Amino acid sequence: MNLRRYNIYFNTHTISGIIICAILYVIFFAGSFSFFKNEINAWQKNESDKGGSYRNLVFDQLLDSIGQIKELKGRDITFYMQHNGHSSYVNIDASQDTIVANKAKAVAAEKELAEKKRLAAANKGAAVKDAKGKDEKKKRRGRGRRGNEDSMYFSYDLTTKKPSDYSDGYTMGEFLYRLHFLAPLNQIGINIGRPFGYTLAGLVSFIFLFALISGLMLHWDKIKSNFFVFRPGNKWKTVWTDMHTALGVIGFPYQFMYALTGIVLIVSSVLVVPFSKYLYDGKEDQVYEALGYSDNTKYTYLYEPLTTAFKMGDFLDKLESKWPNSHMNRIFIKNYGDKSMHVVALYDADMDKNFAGSGKIIYRVADNKVLFEKSASENGSYLDYMKGFIYRLHLADFGGYPIKIIYFVLGIMGCFVIISGILIWLVARDKNNIPKRKRVFNFWAANVFMAACLTMFPVTAATFIAVKLATKVDQSFIFHVYFYSWLALGVFYIIRRNIGKTNRETLLLGAVLSLAVPIVNGIKTGNWIWETFRSGSNDILLVDLLWLSLGIIGLLIFKKMAQTAKKDVANGQGTATPKSKEQTVADDSGNSPTKPLPPKRSFVPKNTRTTEA
Repeated sequence: MNLRRYNIYFNTHTISGIIICAILYVIFFAGSFSFFKNEINAWQKNESDKGGSYRNLVFDQLLDSIGQIKELKGRDITFYMQHNGHSSYVNIDASQDTIVANKAKAVAAEKELAEKKRLAAANKGAAVKDAKGKDEKKKRRGRGRRGNEDSMYFSYDLTTKKPSDYSDGYTMGEFLYRLHFLAPLNQIGINIGRPFGYTLAGLVSFIFLFALISGLMLHWDKIKSNFFVFRPGNKWKTVWTDMHTALGVIGFPYQFMYALTGIVLIVSSVLVVPFSKYLYDGKEDQVYEALGYSDNTKYTYLYEPLTTAFKMGDFLDKLESKWPNSHMNRIFIKNYGDKSMHVVALYDADMDKNFAGSGKIIYRVADNKVLFEKSASENGSYLDYMKGFIYRLHLADFGGYPIKIIYFVLGIMGCFVIISGILIWLVARDKNNIPKRKRVFNFWAANVFMAACLTMFPVTAATFIAVKLATKVDQSFIFHVYFYSWLALGVFYIIRRNIGKTNRETLLLGAVLSLAVPIVNGIKTGNWIWETFRSGSNDILLVDLLWLSLGIIGLLIFKKMAQTAKKDVANGQGTATPKSKEQTVADDSGNSPTKPLPPKRSFVPKNTRTTEA
C-alpha cells in the first residue's frame, strides 16, 4: 500500500473513531444487554415468562373494562404486541365523535379547574406552577402517540390481565433497550425537527461504518499475519494494539452488520422527511404505511351506531385458524362502535416456517366483509423479506439463547475494541515532539472518554441491585439512579486524572457489584440460582448467570492487571505509559537531578520540553 492511501485510511479511521467512541461504547454496551430485554423484565418483576398463554377472549374483556371508565365510541384503538408474545402496548386515541370529544374536554377542564381551586385555597400558588410543570413533563415522557388528555396509553399483560402505565411499568430491560439507540436524549429539549437521540444514533452509525471500512483497509495488507498475533507479555501499548487489531478483525462482520442495520432502522426515520416531501406530498404517515409499519388509513365517521355484533376474540380465533403458522404483530381498530368500524390486523410468520413473511387483513365489521387479505406464511414480497432480514439480524430473536449469548459476547468485544482504540490513540500522541498544549488536550479527551465508558459497568450492576431492593420502581426511579450515579462516578474519575486507576477500579467495582446481583436477588425474592434452575425459570436464571459470569471474569482480569502493574512498578516503569527518558527531580539544595523516579501518575502528559527537529 502506498503512503498516500495509508495516510488517508489511517486519518479517516482515527478521526472518525475518536469522535464517536464514547457514544458508540454506550450503544454497544447497552445494546448487548438489550438482547435479554424480556429476561431482564422477568427478573425484575420476579415473574418468569414460561411461554404463558391466553385466550383471545381477553381482548373483549379489556375493551369492556376500558368502556366502563371511558366512552370508546368513535375511537381508534391499537394493540402493539411485545416480543414475549403475551403482553401489549395499548394506545387509545381521542374520539372522532364530536359529542364524545366535547364531553371529554369538558370533564377534563372541570377536573383541572377543581384542582387549581383546591391548591389556591390551600395558599399554594407555587404548588400550582410546580404541578403544571410536572404535568407537562409527564406528557413529554415515555413513548407512543397520546394525542390529548382524552387519549390513553398503557401496557397490558394478556396472561395475568394486569395493566400498567408506561412510566409506572418501566423496566431495566426497556431502559437498556431504549438507551442503546439514545432514546433518553429525546427528552432534553433540543429541537432539530426530528428526535435528537434517534438522529444522533443514526449519525454515529454512519460514522462507525466509515471507521470500520477504513480500519479494514488499513490492516488489509497484514490482515492474515496479524490475525493470529497477540502478545500479552509485552508492554501495554503492544497489548492494546494487538487487542484492537485482533478483536476488531474477528468482530468485523458483526460490527459491520450492526452498523448497516442500525443505519436502516434508525436513520430511516430521518430519511422519511425528504421521501415524504418529494414522493408523498409531505405526508409521513403514508410513508410508514407503505413500509408496512402502521396503518393510518382514515375512514369517514358516519355517526351511525354499529348494529352488527362483533367480538374481537372470535375474529382473532378465526384468523389464527386461517394463518396457523403466524403470530400477531399489531391490531388496529378504526372508529370503534360506528357503522364505519374496520379492523386491520398485521401478522408475522413464525420464523421456523418463513423467516421474513408478514400478513395483513382489512375487515369491515358492518357487512362482515374482508376488503384485503395477504397471508403471512405465503407470497412474501421483497419488502417483507428485507424488513424481516434486517430486524432478525439486528434483534437476534431467531435462534434462541445461543444466538443471543453469541451476540452479547460480540457486543462486549466491540466495547474492548473501542477502549483499546482510545488508549492507542492517547499513547501514540504522548510524545516529546508534540506540543504540551496538544498533549494536555489529548490526555483530557481520553480521560473524559474513559471515565464515561468504564463507569457504565458498575453503574449498570448497581442499578440492577437498586431496582431489586426498591419498593417502587418506575421510569423516574431508574433514570435518577442510573444517570445520577453515572454522572457522579464519571466526574470523580475525570477529576482524579488517572486512567490506569480508572480502568482497574471500575473493573473491580463492577465485578463485585456483578457478583452481588444474584445474591441480592436470592435474598430479596428467594430465587436463588438453584431454585430457578429447579423450577425451570430459565429467563431469571439466565440473568443471574450472566451477572455471575461477568463478576468472575472481571475479577480474573483485575487480578491479571494488578500482577502486571506490580511488575511494571518493580521495574521502574509506569503501568500504562510507554518507555521514555528518565524523569528526575532536583534536591532541596538545588543540585542537579540525581535520582530517577517512575512516573507519578499513569497517562499524565510528560513535562519535558518539546524537542526540535
